[in-house]
Amino acid sequence: MHPLVPYGWDADWEAEFAPFAEQGLLPGRVVRVDRGLCDVVTPVGTVRADTEFVVPRDPMKVVCTGDWVAVDPESSDPRYVRTLLPRRTAFVRSTSSKRSEGQVLATNIDHVVICVSLAVEFDLGRIERFLALAMSSSSGEALLQTSALSRESAAQPVVVLTKADLVPDATTLSYLVQDVEAAAPGVPVLTVSSTDGDGIDVLAAVVADGTAVLLGQSGAGKSTLANALLGVDVMEVQATRDADGKGRHTTTTRNLLAMPGGGVLIDTPGLRGVGLWDAGTGVGQVFAEIEELAAGCRFQDCAHTAEPGCAVLEALDSGVLAQRRLESYRKLQRENQYIVAKTDARLRAEIRKDWKKKGAEGKAAMEAKRGRQR
Repeated sequence: MHPLVPYGWDADWEAEFAPFAEQGLLPGRVVRVDRGLCDVVTPVGTVRADTEFVVPRDPMKVVCTGDWVAVDPESSDPRYVRTLLPRRTAFVRSTSSKRSEGQVLATNIDHVVICVSLAVEFDLGRIERFLALAMSSSSGEALLQTSALSRESAAQPVVVLTKADLVPDATTLSYLVQDVEAAAPGVPVLTVSSTDGDGIDVLAAVVADGTAVLLGQSGAGKSTLANALLGVDVMEVQATRDADGKGRHTTTTRNLLAMPGGGVLIDTPGLRGVGLWDAGTGVGQVFAEIEELAAGCRFQDCAHTAEPGCAVLEALDSGVLAQRRLESYRKLQRENQYIVAKTDARLRAEIRKDWKKKGAEGKAAMEAKRGRQR
């Protein structure tokens, strides 16, 4: 068996690497990146390599944890990463800067594990946001970008409710799971307790056939969960603050580790902000019931605000659709449109045109109202 099989090496990667093997380079997978240097697991062990030769102008193409690369052979000193193999998937979020940039969090992943702590009151809107990021993978959009090597289905999301041992009773836990399932239609929702070990075997079975990335806020229990899945205390953990249940950023880098039962795990630092990055399809999938309702609206360009014959508003009035869901849908749609418009001049022009149209309509309505008052 090839030494890299436990890290996800397969026949497709071998074929992709063939031209570089002829050059005498070694295949490897990046397990950690740190200030221009990275740790790469290769057939001869884990090596330290410089990324100087693959520093692009595009921040979306920097070396990242999960990448497959070609590195210099053992005789080279210093050793360099010479090239990146085409990524099958790349989980990307919008940066907090004002520039139109995305930040690659992990690459070549098959499962997106969204960790949510049951020790504090969770935010369903935040779960929907994470899912919108993850579920954009199925269309190969910029968020979870796919290459020619991508499998038929890209990374699959799963919501994991951690610290289940802190929930007082089974009935309460059942209600909490139902709330999350309503916000994550069609997505597996699992409960685990890293302390008691409950649910760990189920999750391990789900992620055993590929690479899984753990995502969530600080204090969600990602590092503790990683240790439970790995069977050893590899990741350092800290207690959450008693005042608000928030974590202290135990994990500061993204780390890739092979799991004993099969599969590869990428642990990530806690995410304070989760900005969308071209996640239009993901938003549509997370809110599939609203998209289905919208298909029944009288007007094709219905904004679902006050239009006559709006099926979405009718569902809202009848109680079929929850107000919170509609508000979350609108918010993520607006945010995603803003992000896409940063790099799409045509869309920016359409948005400005729409603003002018609405402004003119509002002005005309005010003038008509004043005329009636006179």
